[in-house]
Amino acid sequence: MSTSTGTHCPYCALQCGMTLTPLPPAGARVGPRDFPVNEGALCQKGWTAAALLDTPDRLTHPLVRRRRDEPLRPATWPEALDLIAGRLRELRERHGPDAVAVFGGGGLTNEKAYLLGKFARVALRTSQIDYNGRFCMSSAAAAGIRAFGLDRGLPFPVTDLREAETVMLVGANVAETMPPFVRHLRRARDHGGLVVVDPRRTATAELASLHLAPRPGTDLALALGMLHAAVAGGHLRHDYVGARTGGFAGAWRVAARWRPEEAERVTGVAGADQRAAVELLAGARNAYVLTGRGTEQHSNGVDTVSGWINLALALGLPGRTGSGYGCLTGQGNGQGGREHGQKADQLPGYRRLDDEAARRHVASVWGVAPEELPGPGRSAYELLDALGTSTGPRALLLFGSNPVVSAPHAAHVTRRLAALDLLVVADVVPSETALLADVVLPVTQWAEEEGTMTNLEGRVLLRRRAVPPPEGVRGDLTVLRELAVRLGQPAERFPDDPEEVFAELALASRGGAADYSGLSHRRLRAGETPHWPCPEPGHPGTPRLFLDGFAHPDRRARFTPVEHRGPAESPDAVYPLVATTGRTLAHYQSGAQTRRVAELVRVAPAPYVEVHPDTARRAGLADGDLARVVSRRGAVEAEVRCAPGIRPDTVFVPFHFPGAGRANLISNPALDPVSGMPEFKACAVRLTPARESSARESSAREIPAHEEGS
Repeated sequence: MSTSTGTHCPYCALQCGMTLTPLPPAGARVGPRDFPVNEGALCQKGWTAAALLDTPDRLTHPLVRRRRDEPLRPATWPEALDLIAGRLRELRERHGPDAVAVFGGGGLTNEKAYLLGKFARVALRTSQIDYNGRFCMSSAAAAGIRAFGLDRGLPFPVTDLREAETVMLVGANVAETMPPFVRHLRRARDHGGLVVVDPRRTATAELASLHLAPRPGTDLALALGMLHAAVAGGHLRHDYVGARTGGFAGAWRVAARWRPEEAERVTGVAGADQRAAVELLAGARNAYVLTGRGTEQHSNGVDTVSGWINLALALGLPGRTGSGYGCLTGQGNGQGGREHGQKADQLPGYRRLDDEAARRHVASVWGVAPEELPGPGRSAYELLDALGTSTGPRALLLFGSNPVVSAPHAAHVTRRLAALDLLVVADVVPSETALLADVVLPVTQWAEEEGTMTNLEGRVLLRRRAVPPPEGVRGDLTVLRELAVRLGQPAERFPDDPEEVFAELALASRGGAADYSGLSHRRLRAGETPHWPCPEPGHPGTPRLFLDGFAHPDRRARFTPVEHRGPAESPDAVYPLVATTGRTLAHYQSGAQTRRVAELVRVAPAPYVEVHPDTARRAGLADGDLARVVSRRGAVEAEVRCAPGIRPDTVFVPFHFPGAGRANLISNPALDPVSGMPEFKACAVRLTPARESSARESSAREIPAHEEGS
């Protein structure tokens, strides 16, 4: 009789509890499981997750090619690993250690993220490592550290939201991206206190009592207008601000110029609605401000999130039981993935790579000298942009990401990947990026391996092995160990047992901001799911941060003076609209997984562009027509969906689809100067029927001169 295993969903950062029952000879069935974040509920993606386990094009043996003009062919594991190691040694000897780069993902387990960072810095000695979480949570993380001294997406359990009378969601469409989350918003909704900030009338906005629809790229002006409304309306919590914060005067000097009517001129959101939102937050017994990708994925994303944190601080919300500020982390291990060393500037335990004490501690755990550890490298887009150039990496090892679809300015990134001397991709399926590779390594997926994840509230949980992997498939930890040994490392330095790797991760994190040293697989296997920090074995974990003080040395939170500036590109006569990107209910991230699930493909089979009916009509388009959305970087072809709830100056394109439907063909790689976050959420575009001459599009396309060559 088949035995069900309690595990967790492979998709978003809620990490909903589920059970998985094997169905011999292959496949499995998903069932609900009561877990605090989902209370037994699952979304469409969760219910159909087992379809990934026996997808017809599952990778089950390595693929290699010696030359780019050859097709990929099956190979043995020794052949593939020997080829990789030999090429890596050759490139390092010729060009130095930074000729080799590593790119990770926010869906990797904590163990994988940790060992990947160690592999890059110890086995390869390269500084060139970053991950796709840079495209997701980096701006909110930087703003959180700036304000609170610590970044944990939700510094409170998600279940605390059940008691909230008011919740303001800024740039987050949870009804589609993490539907079980909506269960925790019932009281706010019933109380008339659900506020949604989004340029679209999304499924989440439909639930709201108050929907604020700003022009894309103007969220900071809106936050400044609302801070002005809070102070001018007598809602500033003077006692809280005086006792628990610093820097209010500087932040107010900026916000004092932003009366709600001034913010209305920039954002399009009525001053009366700004004041109404502030009244709801200030008048509630329990209230929360929660930000998502919509307000973060901008070239001023860190400052924009700081603007919302300033508002929350002025109202006295953070660090108070029953109220607060939080960031809704997106990727499955987006929180843990940014804590354990796969970021360009980071060591395990959420330590800074340029901190000498941190370097000494981690080096001692790794058995190397601190001076042997390389310094910080390039952030994600900067790294991808440098691939194959005269000063950039010549080889890339890629785990758990699909940048051909997910990276901004995707056509340019695809060219950079093609310019490499060696591209190695470890994946479950032949993603669009894997098809470009010189070596493709078939690795285990969520239900075929054991490993820990850290969800959006900092809860550390164990995702258990429920089914065996197909014959010929290996785990990422084993791949890293085998490569490290071929590169001259002692085998014991790179364990491939997840429990052993986690024990080392816990030791490396000891004393860091994200301290896991009190956790173990044994403890998690027993059913515990503590929140970090958990600094010793008997510690219960820390579900609520900041109740006794913030993480700065003086225990005070920081207001940050932030000035509004618009997007890197503004609409003009040639590109009169603003395009924004995002997710849909049926798909996840680049779609490499969900586009292989028949039930989900039936729901969302192809790319589309959401347009206001008046905007479509002016462009000569109607519902169902094929349109081209054209920016200075490229064009997307997609079917028109007319939606009266979107702003007339805005179009929306989901980013899950490949080929000519890639939303990131048009997105702007302008980066936030602090976080390195690209500006996915605002670029200037025009809308035309697809039948119009492609020559016209080519004549208007503007490509910076430096991109013409390699």
